[in-house]
Amino acid sequence: MTDAELMQQFEDASLPLDAFHHAEHVRVAFLYLRDYAATDAIARFAAALKRFAAKHGKEGLYHETITWAYLLMVRERMARSGRDEAWAEFATANPDLLRHKDGILKKYYRDETLASEVARGTFVFPDRCNG
Repeated sequence: MTDAELMQQFEDASLPLDAFHHAEHVRVAFLYLRDYAATDAIARFAAALKRFAAKHGKEGLYHETITWAYLLMVRERMARSGRDEAWAEFATANPDLLRHKDGILKKYYRDETLASEVARGTFVFPDRCNG
């Protein structure tokens, strides 16, 4: 599926739920960040993700801390590359962002923090020391 097709189907929620896994979440985040300033990308992606979830009867799955944390990490990685990259190149260079189970957020957040209602409804800063 092309980037444009994925974006269109995500935004109009015609993409089947079983075709939208973690890697597709990260890819769509990348596409928003490629096309919009970070603050606009966060707002647009979060709104579209909520619409997508609602259309598929999964309203309660939206998690703001996870959403924002991934968007911010993707944005940082894009900036660190120092150049425009296609999705395939970005994905190859950042495989840690594509692992969902025991993924990168475990490095920054305690499990109980991500399980909290506060983290689900509002962005919570990382609470695990890596130093």
